[in-house]
Amino acid sequence: MTDTSNMLTVSGLDAAYEGSQVLRGVSLTVPARQVVCLMGRNGVGKTTTLKCVVGLLKPLGGDIRLAHVSLMGLRPEERARQGLGYVPQGRDIFPGLTVWENLQLSLVVHGRKANGQVDRVLELFPILKDMLKRKGGVLSGGQQQQLAIARALLTDPKLLILDEPTEGIQPNIIDQIGETLLRVKREGRLSILLVEQYLDFCLSVADSFYVMDRGTIVADGPIAALNQDIVKRYLTV
Repeated sequence: MTDTSNMLTVSGLDAAYEGSQVLRGVSLTVPARQVVCLMGRNGVGKTTTLKCVVGLLKPLGGDIRLAHVSLMGLRPEERARQGLGYVPQGRDIFPGLTVWENLQLSLVVHGRKANGQVDRVLELFPILKDMLKRKGGVLSGGQQQQLAIARALLTDPKLLILDEPTEGIQPNIIDQIGETLLRVKREGRLSILLVEQYLDFCLSVADSFYVMDRGTIVADGPIAALNQDIVKRYLTV
């Protein structure tokens, strides 16, 4: 029997930066074991939505639930312990540490034992196996992105949140990341919320989509319903 419950439920989210309202009544859901893509042009509130979910920005109102647990009032590290894995825009690895140290630090910070988890992420991202002794800062953008996702997966999240994972990355690495996300989804261990502007990537990995414009959700549905009218109206630059 398929579990159709929601892993993430965002309800009526309002948020502001320096007195200017950025989010207005944003509501979305990420079903269990599915990939949901949050789309929209630059500056419409996508990253702000993610920051509210992971606890980096306090919303003015609304509710955020992971499975059936409200995250409101919890600090970012407490939300991580509840099962949020977050890869921000810009990747946010430690450039002065080796690939191996970056991976180990993720385990230490979250108080987890390896138990084969490192082997698992190295199987998912085999290119990292040959780079364990290299400093993170000398990796290409695509390799850094794979390292960042691997670090997040080591925390064994219920929900993996990725902000623009294809930004500035060569096409062959984008394909590899897409294949890895699909494999993780097929394993049925987590759900994925993806902020992305690269349309083909969204079409290849997502089950459903939401489109934002001026701080509100203006379209949503199964990924097959993402038609040219929506693309032209809200996504084309």
